Amino acid sequence: MTQSKKKNPNTAIGRRKTASARVRFVEGGKAEEVIVNGKPAAERFQKTHVEMIISPIRLVAAPLNGHFEAKVSGGGTAGQAEAVRHGISRILVAMNAEWRTLLKSRGMLRRDDRMKERKKPGLRRARRSPQWSKR
Repeated sequence: MTQSKKKNPNTAIGRRKTASARVRFVEGGKAEEVIVNGKPAAERFQKTHVEMIISPIRLVAAPLNGHFEAKVSGGGTAGQAEAVRHGISRILVAMNAEWRTLLKSRGMLRRDDRMKERKKPGLRRARRSPQWSKR
């Protein structure tokens, strides 16, 4: 007899490019505080990325009795920030289903699947051709 795993509404996975973020909501602390890999988001990311991460929390504008913690791996800083935002948005929808339409209209629940295109043989990059010389 196999037991089905119950989904924890306080945890979610966010992804973007090659970055993956495991986000969880922890009771207690400030609502807009986000801890990424053991450090506050403001220490780890640029200001624009921190604003992006906090945007779903501000959009909902509801009092949350806790803070978010994320463990991020892979990708660069921009991809990691978007992955954390994706995970936070998923947790907020699990907390209150009414917020789904608000977050979905802003595109925060969609997993952005754009990836880097692979390099092709005979080219320098995915589409960049070698420099042409006349002689």
